[in-house]
Amino acid sequence: MTDISHPGAAGRGIDRSQAIYWGVAALTTILVFGPITPIIFQAFLDKPLYDDSAVVTIGNFTRLFSEPGMAGVFFNTLYFGALTMIVAQVFGAVMAVLVGRTNLPGRKWLGEIFIWPLFVSNLVIAFGWFTMYGPSGFITLAAKTYLGGAPWNLYTVTGMGIVAGLSQAPLTYLMCLAAVTKADPLLEDAARSTGAGPFRALFSVTIPMIRPAIIYSAVLNFVVGIEMLAIPLLFGGPSGIQTVTTFLYNAGINAAVRPEYGIVGAAAVILLLVVAFLVWLQGFLMKGAGRFVTVRGKASRPSTLDLGAWRWPAFLFVFAFAFLTIISIFGGIFMRSAVSFLTPLIPFWKVLTTANFEHVLGSANYVRSIVNSVLVATIGAAIGTFFILVIALVARRSDFRHNRALEYIALFPRSLPGIIAGLGFFYAVIWLPGADVIRGTILVLILAFMIRYIPVGFGAIAPALAQVGEELDRGARISGADWWTTVTRIIVPILKPALFSCYALLFIHFFKEYVTAAFLYQPGSEIIGTTMLQLVAQGDNGPVSALATIQVVITAAFVILARRVMGAKIYG
Repeated sequence: MTDISHPGAAGRGIDRSQAIYWGVAALTTILVFGPITPIIFQAFLDKPLYDDSAVVTIGNFTRLFSEPGMAGVFFNTLYFGALTMIVAQVFGAVMAVLVGRTNLPGRKWLGEIFIWPLFVSNLVIAFGWFTMYGPSGFITLAAKTYLGGAPWNLYTVTGMGIVAGLSQAPLTYLMCLAAVTKADPLLEDAARSTGAGPFRALFSVTIPMIRPAIIYSAVLNFVVGIEMLAIPLLFGGPSGIQTVTTFLYNAGINAAVRPEYGIVGAAAVILLLVVAFLVWLQGFLMKGAGRFVTVRGKASRPSTLDLGAWRWPAFLFVFAFAFLTIISIFGGIFMRSAVSFLTPLIPFWKVLTTANFEHVLGSANYVRSIVNSVLVATIGAAIGTFFILVIALVARRSDFRHNRALEYIALFPRSLPGIIAGLGFFYAVIWLPGADVIRGTILVLILAFMIRYIPVGFGAIAPALAQVGEELDRGARISGADWWTTVTRIIVPILKPALFSCYALLFIHFFKEYVTAAFLYQPGSEIIGTTMLQLVAQGDNGPVSALATIQVVITAAFVILARRVMGAKIYG
């Protein structure tokens, strides 16, 4: 890091810049590790944190592992996560290669469809799968009526894993797409010149070259799988199947008499350690990524591989995937919101109704959840963007001696599952003196969401910051400006496009978040996701679909606005 400190700053004690450095470092450390600390304490206490008579014990871990069926819970979690990863990697990587590197018909609009699921929560996607492929789902009933049966069962761990994997395939697609479009076309041409067909060249040359993207997304999807709540809760709950996240949710919120804080804390610590290890493993496996570099100083333009006679069969395969796993899922949500009941046996236009939307918009609680979601996303994304910008500037553009440690701390929430973040903030607000004032308000939701998604915002700002030459800093500092004046007047204006992208990404993540809020909301601070969780538990499918439709419409409107007006880059 180039030293850009002011030459006259030495000997003046702590100036404004040093105060900002240390203030940002202290605040980031407190906010990131503050919610984790009470979870760790709770895991080793025999009574709730707020009970002054609590004593240290390891009995919570003993009780956890001796709990009936706990071995099955951990097995379900690992199997579910592994299957999610495998399905997501297979379909996501294949779609990325076909869309990003071949002359597949319609690849531009198919590529847009593939990223739709990234804009909404897993809860919305899970409900869409339930609506179309559940036991009484539209496609399930159609298959039973016209084909004699439906070969799928979503109420098993395997069924849940396949649904989760297909839902996560767009994430793999997006990560592999960036890599496959940059692969050296000369390598494919060399394979074709030796007699390899188009698919042989793709699977023998192109896919091995995007191995870093596949490895990175594979670990990420495994992490997403083991920390996912919506799909295991929606499909596993009715059949008595539990994963660690549903165990935490049920034990922490839905306990019959009072929550089992000790066991919940122990399970949370184990889940946190597993996820932290996987994040470390992800970084370790990526150390050799330099061996796969194909874009260097010599200019090259990626070529489009001609599929020949396989163009239209490939198109049918890709379109079938998009239709069955994405278009039908969103279509099912929209249709269910507009009818009294959804069945292939009755034309949907004969059961059209506005009752679901009237029910939602006529309820003060439901309307408040929509308003709260918009407020949390709008205000929280603005606060988060500013906070992350300052972190990035101190970590990447200052002479702060602990800048690398600050960056590591800021990126630590990558290994913080949403349910752990929510549980940690819940413990913090009831344990820390004075913190109870924000309990049950949207402020605690904003804080929890902001901490969890610091890595997302940092990833939007840091690359743009690295492209700004440090000579701009030095010029301003030589002219007498201190660090804060330099970055705010010179660097920040240059970063406006990246800041818009950061704001847009945070808005989308805040607006669709629900897991972190599960332990934190109270009457008056509901958001769309928590309200949907309640309605799903009650079996009110009409209002759930109406709320999901409203969430999708608001998100779509924001994405269009962010892309066309703000010029933000969001997933592509």
